[in-house]
Order: sequence, then structure tokens, then C-alpha cells
Amino acid sequence: MPHSQGEHATARTRDGRLLYLQHTPGPAGVPTVVLEAGMGTTRSSWAAVQRAIAGAAPVVVYDRSGLGRSAPDPGPPTLDRLAADLNDLLDHVGAEDYVLAGHSWGGPIVRVAAAQRPERIRGLVLVDPTDEGCELYFSPAFAARERASAAVLPLLARLGLTRLAAGPVARRLPADAAADLRAEWLTPAGIDAHLAESASLPDDLCRLRAEPPPGGTAPVTVISGTATAGIGRRSRAALNTAHAARAGAGPERRHVLALRSGHLVPLTEPELVAGEILRLTRDRRP
Repeated sequence: MPHSQGEHATARTRDGRLLYLQHTPGPAGVPTVVLEAGMGTTRSSWAAVQRAIAGAAPVVVYDRSGLGRSAPDPGPPTLDRLAADLNDLLDHVGAEDYVLAGHSWGGPIVRVAAAQRPERIRGLVLVDPTDEGCELYFSPAFAARERASAAVLPLLARLGLTRLAAGPVARRLPADAAADLRAEWLTPAGIDAHLAESASLPDDLCRLRAEPPPGGTAPVTVISGTATAGIGRRSRAALNTAHAARAGAGPERRHVLALRSGHLVPLTEPELVAGEILRLTRDRRP
């Protein structure tokens, strides 16, 4: 039986690392959709959205370095490096144009990658993205929480306790993707990759704020969660205010509220996310 996330392949980065990807074919002439996961998260987190898109557009999911089945990166996974890896993957796929969707930290990654090669980007969908316009990420409380995570998560991973969190997520996915997620996400190696990415986050956000990547002319949709569980009312309001500002920063921009979701919108409202992605694949502007 074919895997719900498509055919297996690898893409080589410019410095020789192999990134694992899965590709689902689609109709000719339709932009290829590439789904960028959140910080420390494997490709399987997108499986419900990929299933909702299947048959309407070609779709690619992949694992960033050190996550899932991709080789680790000996260098620091800065935002610019992650965006360069994404562009290397797009070179490998070889499509004429793309719609990029990024969840959480995947949002800044696809923004920077699109700014590096804007000529092949048909549109962006940013799903509850990390956004440098949100003061939350520059607060002492956020810094303290990141330090605590860096201290505690490796021990929890070695004890196998982090992987307990995979259960509720996996239950929302197709069976084969759920099995992959349980086996590959929140492992000790995956936690190390997550913490390496998060270590670069403060400097990356400061650089984004000081030198934001050019917005380009491609349309952008920002999807915000609305539930406050796990984030709190004030933080959710601050994040969604930044999302609204991002959506209002230029023409052809749209802000959509996911009324049944918190942060994990690709899991809780995959049809909403898929609909916004497919809307951009149908945009026939030159």
C-alpha cells in the first residue's frame, strides 16, 4: 500500500548532507506545495494536510537536518542555513514554481527561503508562525522558559518521557504517518536537533527584526490559532496581533483565524490549511 506521504527520496544540500523527503505527485501545471514543519518537528506532523491536498497538487514533505530520517548538521542550524537547505531541496525537486507553507518556526524559514529565490514562489501560507513582530519572544519570561527546556528536555528524552507527547498528535494522523511520528519524533537525537534550532532563535529573531527579508510580490496567507490553552490569553493576543500586522504588511495578504485550534493548526484543522494552500496554487498571475 502506498505511503500516505508519498514516494521516498533524498535531496543533497550544497555541503553534501542528505535531507529525507517524501513526494506525492499531482496534476501537471499546478505549483508544487512544500510543507515546512515547526521547530524540532518531523515531516509527519503535516500528514493530515498532505492527505487533504493529495490529488489536487504535488506535495513534498521533508525532515530538516537531524530530524526524522535526515542526516545531522555539524554546523549551527541558523535561520539562514535552514532557508538555504530548503532552497537546495527545491532545486532537487526541480518544479517550475512553488507554494510554501510553514508552521510555527517553519514560517520564518519559508519567508527567508522565498526572499532568497522569489522568482519561483507562487505564494506563502504561514500557519501560526513564529513572528519577530511579537514582543513575547523578546521577554525575560520567554528566555527563562527556553533555558529551562534546554536543561530538562535532554534528560526527559533519555528516559523516554518526551515521546509520550507523540501519542495525542499521532492519533490525528494516517496510520503509517502516525507510526513514523511515534518512532522518529522526540527521540534523544530529535531533542538535540530541536535544542540546536532553538539556541539560534533569539539571534535569528533579532536579525529578522533589524533586517526583515523582502516581502516580494507573491500572495501571503497567515493562519492564526485562537485557543489559549498552553499559551495563555495575553500571549495568544500578542501573537495574533503580530500575525494581523504581518498579513496587513502588503497587497495580496490575508489573515485567517482557525477557530477550533491552538498552535497545532495542521493537526486540528487540516482542511482549513489545505484550502488556503490550494487557493494559492490556483492563482494564475504571472
